[in-house]
Amino acid sequence: MDKFHSRNRTYHDISKRYPDVIEALEKLGSTIRGLGPLDEKTSHLIQIAAAATGRSEGAVHSHTRRAIKAGATREEIYHTLLLLISTIGFPQTMAAISWCRDILEGSGGE
Repeated sequence: MDKFHSRNRTYHDISKRYPDVIEALEKLGSTIRGLGPLDEKTSHLIQIAAAATGRSEGAVHSHTRRAIKAGATREEIYHTLLLLISTIGFPQTMAAISWCRDILEGSGGE
């Protein structure tokens, strides 16, 4: 089993074992997004950037899916990450782009 599917399986296993924790986590995210003037798409693009900065492949996958669902285009997602080159460096940005490509190109699946 590859690393992506192992992490995805872990998330689903924890979701089934502790559904109240996952529900609270999701409610926290939606509550915070609802507090301010930024739309959902912009919020998820910011969260993709934050996940890339934190080197969290799973969060990049998750927020890429959510950004697409909120109407973000492939170009907007790539641009979000390219903006990070001068902040987090070229290698880390390329890693984050590869994680987004898992979703955008379909190799990371649902």
